[in-house]
Amino acid sequence: MTAIFANNISKSFGDYKALDGINLKVKEGEFFGLLGPNGAGKTTLVRILTGQLDQDSGNAEVMNLSTSDSIEIKRISGIVPEAESPPSFLTAEEFLKFVCRLRNLENIDSRVSKWLDFFEIEEKKEILCKDLSKGQRQKMMLSAAFIHEPKLLFLDEPFINLDPIFQKKVRGYLFNLVKEGCTIFMCTHILDIAEKLCTEVAVINKGKIISQGSLDKIRLKEGEHLEDIFMRLIEE
Repeated sequence: MTAIFANNISKSFGDYKALDGINLKVKEGEFFGLLGPNGAGKTTLVRILTGQLDQDSGNAEVMNLSTSDSIEIKRISGIVPEAESPPSFLTAEEFLKFVCRLRNLENIDSRVSKWLDFFEIEEKKEILCKDLSKGQRQKMMLSAAFIHEPKLLFLDEPFINLDPIFQKKVRGYLFNLVKEGCTIFMCTHILDIAEKLCTEVAVINKGKIISQGSLDKIRLKEGEHLEDIFMRLIEE
């Protein structure tokens, strides 16, 4: 089954063309990595796929839902945006409880406790989010995306501000999710993590997909690392 489908998606901001005829398919249960330099169009595409932004032309579907159905897409998925922090006026615990109530979840206390424990921030639960470190705020955003155990995740730079210990811990969690059938769509600049996790990647540059496939498919030679593949494709 196709989990994410985009057909000829284009988007401009004034005279700037952020996306130019994007086509892609992501199969259910796949760990898909969207890679590209700054300004390539990654975040714009994620915002369109999650119903936060309308495309100028083309069409897209997520789990057989039109991206115009943004509320339902947000209901069935977990989303970690590139640059967004939890509400500054809530404590860490209050924020996660708010997310649970917004999603009409049961067992709120145990869900919140699970993620405070996973990210080792139980002692920070009564601190206002504005007073947390950048890494701790990122842990809050990840917790909010994971807390309802969705079968689809959109992750835009999920490892940003995480130290190597928690990068490894989150990487292991995501790897197990995919083994259990979850579909993950991830944008990241950390190519060694993408190489370890992704079953399929697409490289985007200047608003266009310039290569897509498994690592074996887009390698020119055996043993070519993703960083080398990425640089070769961007420089062509």
